[in-house]
Amino acid sequence: MMDLQRTQSLLLLLVLTLLGLGLVQPSYGQDRMYQRFLRQHMDPQGTGGSDNYCNVMMQRRKMTSVQCKRFNTFIHEDIWNIRGICSTTNIQCKNGQMNCHEGVVKVTDCRETGNSKAPNCRYRARASTRRVVIACEGSPEVPVHFDR
Repeated sequence: MMDLQRTQSLLLLLVLTLLGLGLVQPSYGQDRMYQRFLRQHMDPQGTGGSDNYCNVMMQRRKMTSVQCKRFNTFIHEDIWNIRGICSTTNIQCKNGQMNCHEGVVKVTDCRETGNSKAPNCRYRARASTRRVVIACEGSPEVPVHFDR
């Protein structure tokens, strides 16, 4: 009798654990996309603007390992300013979804020169303050994709 109760308790615990893991999984995926956004696009302390900045940052942020990422934008704002953009009015993303938001920020755009090979990719930099569009997800919403 005692073994049956113990087995039922362990089975219940296993089921609850599996349910809990199922509920955690979507937020893990969102967190992974948020962390990727931070790695690929955020440089709040940087001022950017030089070709060397792009060459170093693209390599440091692992966007030149397999092939040269053709274009990337680094945002030179505090992450809380970017998360604030997520609370602005929704607009349509390039993929048709309605989870994008826009704001004006300081950026460095890095464009691959076209005559370099990974991992020694070469970039041209262009610093500006311009309108950007980012996709946000979650509750609270966080940036997960740089749309344009």
